Amino acid sequence: MKTKFNVVCFQTNSSDVPEENIEMLEKLFSLQKNKSIDLICLPECVSIFTDSQLKIKDYIKDSHDLFIKFIKSKAKKLRTYILVGSSPHLRNNKKFYNRSILINKFGKEVFYYDKINLFDVSLGKNENYFESKYYDPGKKIKLFELPWGKLGMSICYDLRFPILYKKLAKKGAIFFSIPAAFTYTTGINHWHALIRTRAIENGCYVFAAAQCGKHKNGRRTFGHSLIVDPWGNIISEADEKVGFISAKIDTKLVKDIRKKMPATTNYTF
Repeated sequence: MKTKFNVVCFQTNSSDVPEENIEMLEKLFSLQKNKSIDLICLPECVSIFTDSQLKIKDYIKDSHDLFIKFIKSKAKKLRTYILVGSSPHLRNNKKFYNRSILINKFGKEVFYYDKINLFDVSLGKNENYFESKYYDPGKKIKLFELPWGKLGMSICYDLRFPILYKKLAKKGAIFFSIPAAFTYTTGINHWHALIRTRAIENGCYVFAAAQCGKHKNGRRTFGHSLIVDPWGNIISEADEKVGFISAKIDTKLVKDIRKKMPATTNYTF
């Protein structure tokens, strides 16, 4: 098994217009030309960022296939895995799943994860979020065997539920994907602490691609996409603007740290 690879996390300011999101991603992908990249991680809600059920339905009907075709073409062109942080997926009961999708370097959909913990919170008089209004929770934790080791998948609010990551690590995950659209209100106090904690307590790398800035629907997201090593060190961090971060990953570090600190994997629950 290969031990070293290159990962990139895109940071976006997505809107409710899929074509605009594709255009923004096109610019970020164009900056990756002539680079050796093995995995590109995109944020949550990267294909469409909206609170409107009607716009989500229109996206699934008119734009989802176009968006995924675009991502597949980039995966093939760059010869890289691409993790679509999340995109809505229609259920039979007319609600949706918030779904993370993994595309391989041949442009094939190989895996997905449906967000388990939905963002239903009241942060203040004028800041309330009820993801369960239109979405249903996923039921299964998911890991995928990448060429360098197992990737444990999650999305945004899952970050606050540590047992999920303990279970992923117990099943062999050495990387976590945590695509996010973290609110600015919570992000300024909690984002770095939570991301680093999930890395430290499990001895895992974390790839956290995030949304940033003020969005068309009025929401403000925190940005600060992160790549964190299994000791909790921040390898790379974005600011609060559209862009990308990158890092070279060495899986041997996971083994070394877990040997030093067996509490990361020696536990019962």
